[in-house]
Amino acid sequence: MNHSVTLHRRAVLLLSFAAFTSSASGRLCDPMLPDLAQTFGVSAQDASQVVASFAVAYGLFQAFYGPLGDRVGKFRLVAWATLACTLGSLGGVLAHSMLAMVGARWLTGATAAAIIPLSMAWIGDTIAYEERQATLARFLAGQIFGVIGGQFIGGLFTDSLGFRWAFGFMALTYAGVGSWVLWESWRNESTRPVLSGQVASKGVLGQFLRVFSKPWARRILLTVFLEGMAVFGPLAFIPTYVHARWGLSFTGAGALMAAFGVGGFSYILFARKFVSRFGEIGLSRLGGVVLGMAWLVLALGPHWIWAAAGAYLIGLGYYMLHNTLQTNATQMAPEVRGTAVSLFASAFFMGQSLGVVMAGNLLARWGIPLVFLGAAAWLPLLGWVFSRALRQRTQTSAPGAG
Repeated sequence: MNHSVTLHRRAVLLLSFAAFTSSASGRLCDPMLPDLAQTFGVSAQDASQVVASFAVAYGLFQAFYGPLGDRVGKFRLVAWATLACTLGSLGGVLAHSMLAMVGARWLTGATAAAIIPLSMAWIGDTIAYEERQATLARFLAGQIFGVIGGQFIGGLFTDSLGFRWAFGFMALTYAGVGSWVLWESWRNESTRPVLSGQVASKGVLGQFLRVFSKPWARRILLTVFLEGMAVFGPLAFIPTYVHARWGLSFTGAGALMAAFGVGGFSYILFARKFVSRFGEIGLSRLGGVVLGMAWLVLALGPHWIWAAAGAYLIGLGYYMLHNTLQTNATQMAPEVRGTAVSLFASAFFMGQSLGVVMAGNLLARWGIPLVFLGAAAWLPLLGWVFSRALRQRTQTSAPGAG
């Protein structure tokens, strides 16, 4: 195998490890929400702010990291951001009020914000469009492990040593992975930044305007915002739902969410075949349909086994739709790719934060099953609308056009 290819694959693998830490921290608090509410004497709705605060900070700080990554180098910035996440995790260990915990989660979200979007942008810089969806799918393995691991780690420590140990574990993980990625940025020439003339000639505002000036970019940003709201808003309450309805422990509820990751891996294992068989248009439509079926199973299933099946289908359908959106996002504005992909992540996580708040308010009034049914109705429509937009675009321009 060509040496440069080996170096590039190693770099992608390390970015995948960093993505694990980011997504694990993002889902860490899901199974501990009931315990946080009890410990700090607040309602379940108030406790959910630890999830929303991470997502809001993650979304807002994209405005900082995207342009910075375009100017100073995406790979090395991922390394420093991963190391910085250690501080927010230590804040979770030391927090003795809900306000302090929300602040610690905000700090973690603000530093983790750089990791996945800039990793995706770096892959976009170094991989041809025709190979990009499959490479991004491999990179997503770390993110999927993070979703599984985050919920399992959160539930395991909450049931055993206490939730603070979960944050301590994440602090050690961030420190180790961040150091490894930083070392790779020094010794691997393929990670060195290449500053384009178009970036150098634009200010930060110009980089943002370059993205927003493109109608296709605006369509993608709106779609991923709505996707994040409809998928991850209700998703945060699945462990609470199975714990309350079927009496599963927090560890069991977090472990059940491993089915989400198994669904994601089912997509990754067959990503090339899926892309070849269905194309971007078919994957968008099919992903929406599978997501709708998943939330129906969760809402109506009579046993917790059905909840595991629903979580599996959420993982499969979500990555069908989201990986297609990600691939298009890396080509929205190639000349300012870091800015473009960071805006994509910003829209996604702002949608998540709004989704968590909305789901928390709705479940207090109507109950969790009706929240799940709402997602079941909305997501197939979203996938169909985006597939229609993709079809219209392919009829008027070449694939991968900016």
